[in-house]
Amino acid sequence: MESRIDKIKQQLQSQGYKLTPQREATVRVLLENEEDHLSAEDVFMLVKDIAPEIGLATVYRTLELLSELHVVEKMNFGDGVARYDLRADNNKHHHHHLICVQCGTMSEILEDWLGPLEERLEREYGFTVLDHRLDFQGICVNCKAKNDALKVEN
Repeated sequence: MESRIDKIKQQLQSQGYKLTPQREATVRVLLENEEDHLSAEDVFMLVKDIAPEIGLATVYRTLELLSELHVVEKMNFGDGVARYDLRADNNKHHHHHLICVQCGTMSEILEDWLGPLEERLEREYGFTVLDHRLDFQGICVNCKAKNDALKVEN
């Protein structure tokens, strides 16, 4: 975790920002809950345990700054709540998501399946893709099984 914090600190410094204690607490919460796609309010409640003096506005400003610097990805999965996800060090692009429209669970696809499409866009349209995001909305395996069980009962 410390190496990732150091890398984020370098990213901030390269843009003229400091890793203040409040920003570090926010980053630590994001790292500790990396798979959870936390909202700003979720982050705030967890950061308050580390830094009780921090305010919600500070957490919002920190998340927006980290988003602008591409340290985190700000996402909306259609429920009107912005969620934040750390960008992986080893990926050129953000990972993709499978979102269940019934129960709201999210699964991640860590592989980048769109490389060939990006190459085709460059070749055929002269368009250089800098980033992309892909979310699939559907029904997860658990909800599908419940739905199938209900169909059998009826």
